[in-house]
Amino acid sequence: MDRLSSMRALLFGLLLIAGSACAAAPAPVVVLSVDGAISPGTADYVVRGLKSAAAEQAQLVVLEMDTPGGLDTAMRQIIKQIIASPVPVAAFVAPEGARAASAGTYILYASHIAAMAPATNLGAATPINIGIGGIDSQPDEQPGNGKKKDNNPLGGKLPTSGSTLQHKQINDASAYIRSLAQMRGRNAQWGEQAVREAVSLSADEALKLNVIDVIARDVPDLLDKLNGRKVNVLGVERTLDLTGANIVNQEPDWRSRLLSVIADPSIAYLLMLAGIFGLFFEFSNPGFMLPGVVGAISLLLAMFAFQMLPINYAGLGLIILGLAFMAAEVFMPSFGAIGIGGVVAFVTGSVLLVDTDMPGFGIPWVVIIPVALASALFIFFVAGMALKSWKRPVVTGREQLIGSSGEVLMDFDGKDGWARVHGETWRIRCKQPLRKGQKVRVLNMDGLIFEVEPEHAGPE
Repeated sequence: MDRLSSMRALLFGLLLIAGSACAAAPAPVVVLSVDGAISPGTADYVVRGLKSAAAEQAQLVVLEMDTPGGLDTAMRQIIKQIIASPVPVAAFVAPEGARAASAGTYILYASHIAAMAPATNLGAATPINIGIGGIDSQPDEQPGNGKKKDNNPLGGKLPTSGSTLQHKQINDASAYIRSLAQMRGRNAQWGEQAVREAVSLSADEALKLNVIDVIARDVPDLLDKLNGRKVNVLGVERTLDLTGANIVNQEPDWRSRLLSVIADPSIAYLLMLAGIFGLFFEFSNPGFMLPGVVGAISLLLAMFAFQMLPINYAGLGLIILGLAFMAAEVFMPSFGAIGIGGVVAFVTGSVLLVDTDMPGFGIPWVVIIPVALASALFIFFVAGMALKSWKRPVVTGREQLIGSSGEVLMDFDGKDGWARVHGETWRIRCKQPLRKGQKVRVLNMDGLIFEVEPEHAGPE
């Protein structure tokens, strides 16, 4: 009994030790990596990563960024989730040589902790419109010459007519980054300058100007420097205990990867055209099935991508109108007028399709021009095939039999007889006598009886 009691006591002690070790282990640190433009796929990945970290009761989320910027809608979706997150978020511009430009600067300002690696930079957060026009920044004096600039908050001459929308965008973005800076206690003045004048900062300069909180070489170094730091999360002050914390790198799953692929404007554009061409080919040549199936799936995927992207529906309408004009050129030849108009409408619509403030996130010309030419050739080819098939004489059915030639199989005197037409024996009826072997032509069909007439005026 004493031996059994000793074993029980030993086991109980081990359980207590294990329980104490588990209780003492710090909560994990989740690392999310953003490399590239901020897109709907990126927003989905970050938002779901933050929610997953909250469900796992993580102590900290490190958002490692290297981005040139991205879509405003995707950026705001990420920022909303950061602000509402019960887990503190440390935005970390890394590795060395990385940047957090445009949308990345806003996300850095919105995070609970802002950090950068050496030889990194942030800034250039001015919204820029794609298309005709842009921000007209022609200052009277060059910056840095000691002279006072114009009173325009953009730091230059007031833009000319048509720039009211640009003023609104600048003011809205400026107020947004200022509110984020005030919420996190960061340099609001420089944040506005980054929006209005598109300035940038290195890591050392950002630390001196109170734009970021810490400079670290990598994630482990960052955790060492943040250990014991107090962070305000949803109005509650927390102290980070990162000693021995387990680092969990959460990579994008298949859903986030799929969204990143199809939400790329060029991919969504090609999916839309593949869907339209597939259905066009199927309707022009019914029975192939595969083009119709592939076209329907591609078109649905494109529609799903478009609802996540800032689509200009005037551009979408011009693309469809251009395709319709190119098809009309085949059926109603206009010496190229309609066809050329269709190509122009198609190219113009392709340029206007994605309405974004990020340069490089639209559809590039190297995609638009080849696709426009290929689309014109495809439509002319497919529509030409359809037009030829419509003009081709009917080779089956009742219409094909009427007008055909046949040979009488037996003599008859005007009553019903029999003849061979297209290698088949048919019952015939004629108003005059016919002889065996005589050639006849089918005039009409009465049920399954052919009404015929001799091919010659009299028997040979």
